[in-house]
Amino acid sequence: MHEAADGGLARIRVPGGSLTPAQVRALAESAALGDGGLELTSRANVQVRGLPAGAEQELAARLRGAGLLPSATHERVRNIIGSPSADGRELIDVRAVAAELDEALCADPALAELPGRFLFAVDDGSGDVSSLGADVGLRALTADTAALLLADVDSGIRAPLRQAAAAAITAAEAFLAEKAAQGCSAWRLAELDGGARRIAERLGATAAPAPAPAVPPTHAQVGRVLRPDGTVSAVAGAPLGRLTPEQVDIITAASEAAGELRLTPWRTVVLPGVRPDEADRWLPELGARGLLVDPASDGVGVTTCAGRPGCAKSLADVREDARRAAPAGALPVHWSGCGRRCGRPPGRVVEVLATGAGYEVGLDGATWTSAVDVDQVSAALGAARRNV
Repeated sequence: MHEAADGGLARIRVPGGSLTPAQVRALAESAALGDGGLELTSRANVQVRGLPAGAEQELAARLRGAGLLPSATHERVRNIIGSPSADGRELIDVRAVAAELDEALCADPALAELPGRFLFAVDDGSGDVSSLGADVGLRALTADTAALLLADVDSGIRAPLRQAAAAAITAAEAFLAEKAAQGCSAWRLAELDGGARRIAERLGATAAPAPAPAVPPTHAQVGRVLRPDGTVSAVAGAPLGRLTPEQVDIITAASEAAGELRLTPWRTVVLPGVRPDEADRWLPELGARGLLVDPASDGVGVTTCAGRPGCAKSLADVREDARRAAPAGALPVHWSGCGRRCGRPPGRVVEVLATGAGYEVGLDGATWTSAVDVDQVSAALGAARRNV
Protein backbone atom coordinates (compact mmCIF):
# COMPACT_ATOMS: atom_id res chain seq x y z
CA MET A 1 0.00 0.00 0.00
CA HIS A 2 1.27 3.47 -0.92
CA GLU A 3 0.33 6.80 0.60
CA ALA A 4 -1.49 9.30 -1.61
CA ALA A 5 -3.03 12.66 -0.84
CA ASP A 6 -6.44 11.01 -0.40
CA GLY A 7 -5.26 8.12 1.79
CA GLY A 8 -3.77 4.71 1.18
CA LEU A 9 -3.53 3.41 -2.39
CA ALA A 10 -3.40 -0.32 -3.14
CA ARG A 11 -2.70 -1.80 -6.58
CA ILE A 12 -4.09 -5.28 -7.16
CA ARG A 13 -2.56 -7.17 -10.06
CA VAL A 14 -4.73 -9.36 -12.28
CA PRO A 15 -2.38 -11.31 -14.60
CA GLY A 16 -4.08 -11.85 -17.94
CA GLY A 17 -7.07 -9.77 -16.85
CA SER A 18 -9.37 -12.69 -16.00
CA LEU A 19 -11.44 -12.73 -12.81
CA THR A 20 -13.85 -15.26 -11.39
CA PRO A 21 -17.12 -13.96 -9.91
CA ALA A 22 -15.74 -14.72 -6.44
CA GLN A 23 -12.70 -12.58 -7.17
CA VAL A 24 -14.85 -9.73 -8.45
CA ARG A 25 -16.85 -9.95 -5.23
CA ALA A 26 -13.61 -9.86 -3.22
CA LEU A 27 -12.53 -6.73 -5.09
CA ALA A 28 -15.88 -5.08 -4.37
CA GLU A 29 -15.50 -5.91 -0.68
CA SER A 30 -11.92 -4.62 -0.74
CA ALA A 31 -13.10 -1.37 -2.30
CA ALA A 32 -15.43 -0.90 0.67
CA LEU A 33 -12.34 -0.65 2.89
CA GLY A 34 -11.42 2.52 1.00
CA ASP A 35 -13.57 5.04 -0.84
CA GLY A 36 -15.82 2.33 -2.29
CA GLY A 37 -14.72 2.69 -5.90
CA LEU A 38 -12.24 0.84 -8.09
CA GLU A 39 -9.77 2.23 -10.60
CA LEU A 40 -8.85 0.28 -13.74
CA THR A 41 -5.29 0.78 -14.97
CA SER A 42 -3.62 0.69 -18.38
CA ARG A 43 -2.13 -2.68 -17.37
CA ALA A 44 -5.57 -4.18 -16.68
CA ASN A 45 -4.97 -4.06 -12.95
CA VAL A 46 -7.17 -2.61 -10.21
CA GLN A 47 -6.54 0.11 -7.66
CA VAL A 48 -8.32 0.89 -4.40
CA ARG A 49 -8.00 4.44 -3.06
CA GLY A 50 -8.79 6.15 0.21
CA LEU A 51 -7.66 3.30 2.45
CA PRO A 52 -7.25 4.25 6.12
CA ALA A 53 -4.07 3.56 8.04
CA GLY A 54 -4.01 0.01 9.35
CA ALA A 55 -6.17 -1.46 6.57
CA GLU A 56 -3.26 -3.39 5.05
CA GLN A 57 -3.74 -6.65 6.91
CA GLU A 58 -7.47 -6.93 6.31
CA LEU A 59 -7.04 -6.02 2.64
CA ALA A 60 -4.26 -8.58 2.17
CA ALA A 61 -6.33 -11.28 3.89
CA ARG A 62 -9.30 -10.67 1.60
CA LEU A 63 -7.15 -10.69 -1.53
CA ARG A 64 -5.20 -13.75 -0.44
CA GLY A 65 -8.42 -15.63 0.27
CA ALA A 66 -9.62 -14.91 -3.27
CA GLY A 67 -6.35 -16.02 -4.87
CA LEU A 68 -5.42 -12.47 -5.84
CA LEU A 69 -2.27 -12.31 -3.72
CA PRO A 70 -0.42 -15.60 -4.33
CA SER A 71 3.13 -14.35 -3.70
CA ALA A 72 4.43 -11.90 -1.11
CA THR A 73 7.86 -11.83 -2.76
CA HIS A 74 6.81 -11.35 -6.39
CA GLU A 75 3.61 -9.29 -6.19
CA ARG A 76 5.33 -6.16 -7.51
CA VAL A 77 6.46 -7.90 -10.72
CA ARG A 78 3.29 -9.84 -11.61
CA ASN A 79 2.58 -7.49 -14.51
CA ILE A 80 0.96 -9.54 -17.29
CA ILE A 81 -1.56 -8.13 -19.76
CA GLY A 82 -3.56 -10.41 -22.03
CA SER A 83 -5.85 -10.11 -25.03
CA PRO A 84 -9.44 -9.92 -23.79
CA SER A 85 -10.55 -12.04 -26.78
CA ALA A 86 -13.98 -10.44 -26.78
CA ASP A 87 -14.69 -11.49 -30.37
CA GLY A 88 -14.09 -15.19 -29.71
CA ARG A 89 -11.55 -15.53 -32.54
CA GLU A 90 -8.51 -16.19 -30.37
CA LEU A 91 -5.94 -18.73 -31.56
CA ILE A 92 -5.00 -19.70 -28.00
CA ASP A 93 -6.41 -19.70 -24.49
CA VAL A 94 -4.77 -16.51 -23.25
CA ARG A 95 -5.91 -17.07 -19.69
CA ALA A 96 -4.21 -20.46 -19.48
CA VAL A 97 -0.90 -19.14 -20.85
CA ALA A 98 -1.02 -16.08 -18.58
CA ALA A 99 -1.68 -18.28 -15.54
CA GLU A 100 1.24 -20.55 -16.46
CA LEU A 101 3.49 -17.52 -16.93
CA ASP A 102 2.40 -16.04 -13.61
CA GLU A 103 3.09 -19.30 -11.79
CA ALA A 104 6.53 -19.65 -13.38
CA LEU A 105 7.36 -16.03 -12.61
CA CYS A 106 6.49 -16.43 -8.93
CA ALA A 107 8.47 -19.68 -8.74
CA ASP A 108 11.73 -18.05 -9.89
CA PRO A 109 13.41 -16.27 -6.94
CA ALA A 110 15.72 -14.27 -9.22
CA LEU A 111 12.80 -12.65 -11.03
CA ALA A 112 11.65 -10.92 -7.86
CA GLU A 113 14.42 -8.46 -8.80
CA LEU A 114 12.65 -7.38 -12.00
CA PRO A 115 11.74 -3.68 -11.99
CA GLY A 116 8.14 -2.97 -11.06
CA ARG A 117 7.54 -1.43 -14.49
CA PHE A 118 8.64 -4.56 -16.38
CA LEU A 119 5.67 -5.84 -18.38
CA PHE A 120 4.70 -9.14 -20.00
CA ALA A 121 1.99 -9.56 -22.66
CA VAL A 122 0.13 -12.62 -23.95
CA ASP A 123 -1.52 -11.96 -27.33
CA ASP A 124 -4.23 -14.23 -28.75
CA GLY A 125 -3.00 -13.66 -32.32
CA SER A 126 -5.04 -10.54 -32.99
CA GLY A 127 -2.10 -8.26 -32.20
CA ASP A 128 -4.17 -6.11 -29.85
CA VAL A 129 -1.72 -6.20 -26.93
CA SER A 130 1.46 -6.62 -28.97
CA SER A 131 1.94 -2.89 -29.43
CA LEU A 132 1.30 -1.77 -25.85
CA GLY A 133 4.91 -1.49 -24.80
CA ALA A 134 5.44 -4.87 -23.14
CA ASP A 135 9.06 -5.75 -22.43
CA VAL A 136 8.45 -9.43 -23.19
CA GLY A 137 5.50 -10.58 -25.27
CA LEU A 138 4.07 -13.82 -26.59
CA ARG A 139 1.98 -13.52 -29.76
CA ALA A 140 0.14 -16.57 -31.04
CA LEU A 141 0.91 -17.40 -34.66
CA THR A 142 -1.06 -20.64 -34.71
CA ALA A 143 -2.88 -22.69 -32.10
CA ASP A 144 0.45 -24.37 -31.31
CA THR A 145 3.14 -21.71 -31.86
CA ALA A 146 3.95 -18.29 -30.41
CA ALA A 147 6.38 -15.57 -31.45
CA LEU A 148 8.56 -14.02 -28.76
CA LEU A 149 8.41 -10.21 -28.85
CA LEU A 150 10.94 -7.96 -27.14
CA ALA A 151 9.88 -4.35 -26.54
CA ASP A 152 7.21 -4.74 -29.23
CA VAL A 153 9.60 -6.11 -31.86
CA ASP A 154 9.66 -9.66 -33.17
CA SER A 155 12.79 -11.41 -31.93
CA GLY A 156 12.50 -14.07 -34.64
CA ILE A 157 12.29 -16.71 -31.91
CA ARG A 158 9.39 -19.16 -32.06
CA ALA A 159 8.22 -21.39 -29.23
CA PRO A 160 5.75 -24.27 -29.09
CA LEU A 161 2.76 -23.10 -27.09
CA ARG A 162 3.50 -25.57 -24.31
CA GLN A 163 6.92 -23.92 -23.90
CA ALA A 164 5.85 -20.31 -24.49
CA ALA A 165 5.68 -19.30 -20.83
CA ALA A 166 9.14 -20.78 -20.25
CA ALA A 167 10.47 -18.78 -23.22
CA ALA A 168 9.11 -15.57 -21.70
CA ILE A 169 10.73 -16.40 -18.36
CA THR A 170 14.07 -17.02 -20.07
CA ALA A 171 13.79 -13.64 -21.80
CA ALA A 172 13.15 -11.92 -18.47
CA GLU A 173 16.20 -13.65 -16.99
CA ALA A 174 18.22 -12.46 -19.99
CA PHE A 175 17.07 -8.90 -19.30
CA LEU A 176 18.42 -9.08 -15.75
CA ALA A 177 21.70 -10.56 -16.99
CA GLU A 178 22.14 -7.88 -19.66
CA LYS A 179 21.23 -5.14 -17.21
CA ALA A 180 23.92 -6.39 -14.83
CA ALA A 181 26.44 -6.66 -17.67
CA GLN A 182 25.78 -3.06 -18.69
CA GLY A 183 25.90 -1.88 -15.09
CA CYS A 184 22.82 0.27 -15.61
CA SER A 185 19.60 0.95 -13.74
CA ALA A 186 17.20 0.33 -16.64
CA TRP A 187 13.58 -0.28 -15.67
CA ARG A 188 12.48 -1.34 -19.16
CA LEU A 189 14.04 -3.56 -21.81
CA ALA A 190 14.05 -0.72 -24.35
CA GLU A 191 16.20 1.36 -21.98
CA LEU A 192 19.11 -1.05 -22.32
CA ASP A 193 21.86 -0.21 -24.78
CA GLY A 194 20.95 -2.34 -27.78
CA GLY A 195 17.71 -3.35 -26.06
CA ALA A 196 15.86 -6.00 -28.03
CA ARG A 197 18.89 -6.91 -30.15
CA ARG A 198 21.08 -7.68 -27.14
CA ILE A 199 18.41 -9.81 -25.47
CA ALA A 200 17.66 -11.65 -28.72
CA GLU A 201 21.36 -12.46 -29.09
CA ARG A 202 21.46 -13.83 -25.54
CA LEU A 203 18.53 -16.05 -26.46
CA GLY A 204 20.23 -17.38 -29.58
CA ALA A 205 18.24 -15.53 -32.24
CA THR A 206 19.78 -15.79 -35.70
CA ALA A 207 18.07 -12.75 -37.28
CA ALA A 208 17.79 -9.13 -36.20
CA PRO A 209 14.54 -8.24 -34.39
CA ALA A 210 11.89 -6.66 -36.61
CA PRO A 211 8.82 -4.56 -35.77
CA ALA A 212 5.69 -6.60 -35.13
CA PRO A 213 2.77 -5.90 -37.50
CA ALA A 214 0.72 -2.92 -36.35
CA VAL A 215 -2.99 -3.27 -35.59
CA PRO A 216 -5.73 -0.63 -35.36
CA PRO A 217 -6.36 0.79 -31.87
CA THR A 218 -9.07 -1.06 -29.96
CA HIS A 219 -9.88 1.44 -27.24
CA ALA A 220 -13.35 2.09 -28.71
CA GLN A 221 -14.51 -1.53 -28.44
CA VAL A 222 -17.50 -1.20 -26.16
CA GLY A 223 -21.04 -2.48 -26.46
CA ARG A 224 -22.07 -5.73 -28.13
CA VAL A 225 -19.30 -7.80 -29.75
CA LEU A 226 -20.45 -10.75 -31.87
CA ARG A 227 -18.68 -14.11 -31.63
CA PRO A 228 -18.55 -16.94 -34.23
CA ASP A 229 -20.45 -19.36 -31.99
CA GLY A 230 -23.52 -17.13 -31.82
CA THR A 231 -22.78 -15.76 -28.37
CA VAL A 232 -21.71 -12.19 -27.75
CA SER A 233 -19.43 -10.33 -25.40
CA ALA A 234 -20.84 -7.38 -23.50
CA VAL A 235 -18.14 -4.72 -23.13
CA ALA A 236 -18.42 -1.63 -20.93
CA GLY A 237 -15.95 1.19 -20.36
CA ALA A 238 -15.13 2.75 -17.01
CA PRO A 239 -15.52 6.53 -17.37
CA LEU A 240 -12.03 8.02 -16.96
CA GLY A 241 -10.92 4.61 -15.72
CA ARG A 242 -12.86 4.82 -12.45
CA LEU A 243 -15.81 2.75 -11.23
CA THR A 244 -18.13 4.21 -8.62
CA PRO A 245 -19.48 1.99 -5.81
CA GLU A 246 -22.78 1.64 -7.70
CA GLN A 247 -20.93 0.60 -10.87
CA VAL A 248 -18.84 -1.88 -8.90
CA ASP A 249 -22.06 -3.43 -7.59
CA ILE A 250 -23.66 -3.86 -11.03
CA ILE A 251 -20.46 -5.26 -12.53
CA THR A 252 -20.21 -7.74 -9.67
CA ALA A 253 -23.78 -8.91 -10.30
CA ALA A 254 -23.16 -9.14 -14.05
CA SER A 255 -20.00 -11.21 -13.57
CA GLU A 256 -21.88 -13.65 -11.37
CA ALA A 257 -24.46 -14.10 -14.12
CA ALA A 258 -21.83 -14.42 -16.87
CA GLY A 259 -19.41 -16.64 -14.93
CA GLU A 260 -16.33 -14.53 -15.72
CA LEU A 261 -15.13 -10.96 -16.02
CA ARG A 262 -12.16 -9.80 -18.08
CA LEU A 263 -10.31 -6.53 -17.56
CA THR A 264 -8.58 -4.86 -20.49
CA PRO A 265 -5.68 -2.39 -20.87
CA TRP A 266 -8.24 0.06 -22.29
CA ARG A 267 -10.01 0.30 -18.93
CA THR A 268 -13.00 -1.69 -20.08
CA VAL A 269 -14.66 -4.78 -18.61
CA VAL A 270 -15.78 -7.74 -20.71
CA LEU A 271 -18.53 -10.26 -20.02
CA PRO A 272 -17.39 -12.90 -22.54
CA GLY A 273 -19.51 -15.41 -24.41
CA VAL A 274 -22.95 -14.60 -23.02
CA ARG A 275 -26.24 -15.24 -24.81
CA PRO A 276 -27.53 -12.32 -26.89
CA ASP A 277 -30.53 -11.89 -24.59
CA GLU A 278 -28.21 -11.70 -21.58
CA ALA A 279 -26.16 -8.98 -23.29
CA ASP A 280 -29.39 -7.15 -24.12
CA ARG A 281 -30.25 -7.27 -20.43
CA TRP A 282 -26.93 -6.24 -18.96
CA LEU A 283 -25.74 -3.55 -21.37
CA PRO A 284 -28.68 -1.19 -20.70
CA GLU A 285 -28.27 -1.73 -16.95
CA LEU A 286 -24.56 -0.98 -17.15
CA GLY A 287 -25.23 2.09 -19.28
CA ALA A 288 -27.92 3.33 -16.89
CA ARG A 289 -25.29 3.44 -14.16
CA GLY A 290 -22.96 5.56 -16.23
CA LEU A 291 -20.72 2.94 -17.81
CA LEU A 292 -19.74 3.47 -21.45
CA VAL A 293 -21.57 1.01 -23.68
CA ASP A 294 -21.96 3.07 -26.88
CA PRO A 295 -18.84 3.32 -29.12
CA ALA A 296 -19.91 6.85 -30.08
CA SER A 297 -19.91 8.10 -26.49
CA ASP A 298 -17.68 11.12 -25.89
CA GLY A 299 -15.93 9.43 -22.96
CA VAL A 300 -14.71 6.37 -24.87
CA GLY A 301 -10.93 6.36 -25.06
CA VAL A 302 -10.51 9.21 -22.55
CA THR A 303 -8.30 8.58 -19.51
CA THR A 304 -6.72 10.66 -16.77
CA CYS A 305 -4.24 10.42 -13.96
CA ALA A 306 -5.57 10.73 -10.40
CA GLY A 307 -5.28 14.52 -10.43
CA ARG A 308 -6.36 16.75 -7.58
CA PRO A 309 -7.29 16.13 -4.81
CA GLY A 310 -5.95 12.56 -4.91
CA CYS A 311 -2.40 13.48 -5.93
CA ALA A 312 -0.40 16.21 -4.24
CA LYS A 313 1.80 16.69 -7.33
CA SER A 314 -1.10 17.41 -9.68
CA LEU A 315 -1.62 20.97 -10.87
CA ALA A 316 -5.32 20.51 -11.69
CA ASP A 317 -8.46 18.48 -11.08
CA VAL A 318 -8.02 16.69 -14.39
CA ARG A 319 -10.93 14.30 -13.88
CA GLU A 320 -13.45 17.07 -13.46
CA ASP A 321 -12.01 19.02 -16.40
CA ALA A 322 -11.95 15.90 -18.60
CA ARG A 323 -15.65 15.33 -17.92
CA ARG A 324 -16.34 18.83 -19.21
CA ALA A 325 -14.16 18.51 -22.32
CA ALA A 326 -14.44 15.09 -23.92
CA PRO A 327 -15.39 15.43 -27.61
CA ALA A 328 -15.66 12.10 -29.42
CA GLY A 329 -12.93 11.04 -31.82
CA ALA A 330 -10.85 8.15 -33.11
CA LEU A 331 -7.67 8.80 -31.13
CA PRO A 332 -7.43 8.15 -27.39
CA VAL A 333 -6.91 11.09 -25.04
CA HIS A 334 -4.99 11.21 -21.76
CA TRP A 335 -5.11 14.05 -19.24
CA SER A 336 -2.09 14.49 -16.97
CA GLY A 337 -1.91 16.70 -13.91
CA CYS A 338 1.87 17.08 -14.12
CA GLY A 339 4.86 16.18 -16.27
CA ARG A 340 5.10 12.64 -14.91
CA ARG A 341 2.10 11.71 -17.10
CA CYS A 342 1.04 8.83 -14.83
CA GLY A 343 -1.32 6.32 -16.44
CA ARG A 344 -0.63 7.44 -20.01
CA PRO A 345 -1.59 4.67 -22.43
CA PRO A 346 1.06 3.53 -24.90
CA GLY A 347 0.90 4.34 -28.57
CA ARG A 348 -0.48 7.40 -30.34
CA VAL A 349 -2.38 9.48 -27.80
CA VAL A 350 -3.64 13.05 -27.69
CA GLU A 351 -2.11 14.47 -24.51
CA VAL A 352 -3.62 17.15 -22.30
CA LEU A 353 -1.04 18.39 -19.79
CA ALA A 354 -1.75 20.71 -16.88
CA THR A 355 0.86 23.45 -16.67
CA GLY A 356 -0.28 25.55 -13.73
CA ALA A 357 -1.40 28.28 -16.14
CA GLY A 358 -3.92 26.10 -17.94
CA TYR A 359 -3.39 23.15 -20.26
CA GLU A 360 -1.28 22.18 -23.25
CA VAL A 361 -2.77 19.90 -25.91
CA GLY A 362 -0.22 17.83 -27.82
CA LEU A 363 0.05 15.02 -30.34
CA ASP A 364 3.04 13.19 -31.81
CA GLY A 365 5.46 15.12 -29.62
CA ALA A 366 4.25 18.52 -30.79
CA THR A 367 2.15 21.03 -28.86
CA TRP A 368 -1.01 21.89 -30.77
CA THR A 369 -2.13 24.64 -28.47
CA SER A 370 -1.63 26.11 -25.03
CA ALA A 371 -5.08 26.82 -23.66
CA VAL A 372 -6.00 28.50 -20.42
CA ASP A 373 -9.51 27.15 -19.96
CA VAL A 374 -11.45 23.96 -20.51
CA ASP A 375 -13.53 25.37 -23.38
CA GLN A 376 -10.38 26.03 -25.40
CA VAL A 377 -9.10 22.57 -24.55
CA SER A 378 -12.34 21.04 -25.79
CA ALA A 379 -12.05 22.73 -29.17
CA ALA A 380 -8.42 21.65 -29.58
CA LEU A 381 -9.25 18.09 -28.58
CA GLY A 382 -12.00 17.87 -31.16
CA ALA A 383 -9.51 18.64 -33.92
CA ALA A 384 -6.70 16.51 -32.53
CA ARG A 385 -8.83 13.38 -32.01
CA ARG A 386 -9.80 13.41 -35.67
CA ASN A 387 -6.15 13.45 -36.77
CA VAL A 388 -5.93 9.71 -37.47
